[in-house]
Amino acid sequence: MTDEGNGQMVRARIAVSIDGFSAGPNQGAENPLGDGGERLHDWALETESWRREHGREGGEDNIDSEVIDEIQQGIGAVIMGRNMFSPGRGEWDPEWKGWWGEEPPFHVPVFVLTHHPREAFEMAGGTTFTFVTDGIESALEQARAAAGDDDVLIAGGAETIQQYLAADLADELFLHVVPVLLGDGDRLLENVGDLRLQQTEVVGTPAVTHIRYAVG
Repeated sequence: MTDEGNGQMVRARIAVSIDGFSAGPNQGAENPLGDGGERLHDWALETESWRREHGREGGEDNIDSEVIDEIQQGIGAVIMGRNMFSPGRGEWDPEWKGWWGEEPPFHVPVFVLTHHPREAFEMAGGTTFTFVTDGIESALEQARAAAGDDDVLIAGGAETIQQYLAADLADELFLHVVPVLLGDGDRLLENVGDLRLQQTEVVGTPAVTHIRYAVG
């Protein structure tokens, strides 16, 4: 929910198939987004803005690229679930530093929800990973403090976003709806209670429809 003192918002964002899944079945270390799940992000990988964020050249300077640039503005901290950070469960592999290489694309503090303690560490480019074992409220409190006047992004996966929506702790839900069918996997809008959404923006391209909702 918005911090009334400084206008700080909690913004959830994720790509989903038209049948509502944010990842396909059979996820694992070699298949992190499950069967067919990588297709949810093909549109982003083609953009100049995504490639720039990930230290790559090229890409298309199109409407989708403009959307990525816009939604990245004003993010001061990120929250994610363990499944977004790591394929493992149980005790940590201390060598695992995430999917993103030596310089992750976040460049802000990232708070990872987990049941297993791990020391925080910093990566190149200003990204720090802190591991939170005492729940979503604690992660949000820490992220708010780290973000200052900027917003907090709930980055995923589906279960993490569900928890924040169900607890009425998110102000905005931004979906990138991709015209593919996955049929199974992680369905986003389950276990969210009496969720009330107000559509505030729609931007459509041949590859994806970007829909912004106010929550509550």
